[in-house]
Amino acid sequence: MNKILLTCYLVFALCGLTACSGTEQAQMNKVQIPPVSVQLWSVKDAIEKDFKGTLRQLADMGFQGVEFAGNYGEFSNNPQGLKDYLNSLGLKASGAHVGFDGLRGEKLAKTLDFLKALEIEMVIVPMDSRAWSPDGVESLVAELTELSNQLAKKGMLIGYHNHDREFDPYQNLTFWDYIAKNTPQNVLLQLDVGWVNFADKDAVEYVKRYAGRTLATHIKIRNYHGPDRTPQGASPIIGEDQYDWASLIKTQAAVGGTRWLVLEQEEYPDGLSSMQAVKQSKLGLDKIISTL
Repeated sequence: MNKILLTCYLVFALCGLTACSGTEQAQMNKVQIPPVSVQLWSVKDAIEKDFKGTLRQLADMGFQGVEFAGNYGEFSNNPQGLKDYLNSLGLKASGAHVGFDGLRGEKLAKTLDFLKALEIEMVIVPMDSRAWSPDGVESLVAELTELSNQLAKKGMLIGYHNHDREFDPYQNLTFWDYIAKNTPQNVLLQLDVGWVNFADKDAVEYVKRYAGRTLATHIKIRNYHGPDRTPQGASPIIGEDQYDWASLIKTQAAVGGTRWLVLEQEEYPDGLSSMQAVKQSKLGLDKIISTL
């Protein structure tokens, strides 16, 4: 009898351990999906007409943050007022696109003080033609590296945002690879997935290749003109396309260090306004995220 009881005990104990192991594995496999922001360039026409009202509508769509693109509306000299207004809407400033001109000389301190007051940590250069120039990429890398040191003193990060030409071939890889490999780990790499796809590259592969550096990603479809691209006329609304957004987002959450998914809309189909198109893409993105 004692042997039977001992055998039953061991069986139940083993089942319990297996169940716990399965639960722990499931927890390990489950990733934390980053919050969703919107790049305000997507609705630049609406922002120019009604800055505060547009932010309110974006909050009502369920966005958790906004990424600025140079327009601060009536708060251009009042960062605290803007921060208070964002707080009242339940929004955070996920980051800001700032050109190099605003990050040089006497402008640097003023720019950083303004952004710091908004509690922005990620300052991202949106474009620079040196990034795809054999004669200019070295100076771009040097400037990003120097800025990474300057921003680190304020607890902030500098980053760079791609278009398609950064994926032109360079030194057996691409300009994007060169920038990534020749800047410090704390220079964030903001992948614009629309442009990555347009360049016929694999965004998932780049997130993995430079693990921990894709702190913010532009969730966007770019689908017009060019040979062997997405057919002209395909929908630019997230979720109405064929791209595997779920795999990308899971990879970002697992290895990219991604803090924000930033929806960007630059094409507005079927006569939709910028706000209507953004709303449709947000609904599509929400549906994708709900499956993860």
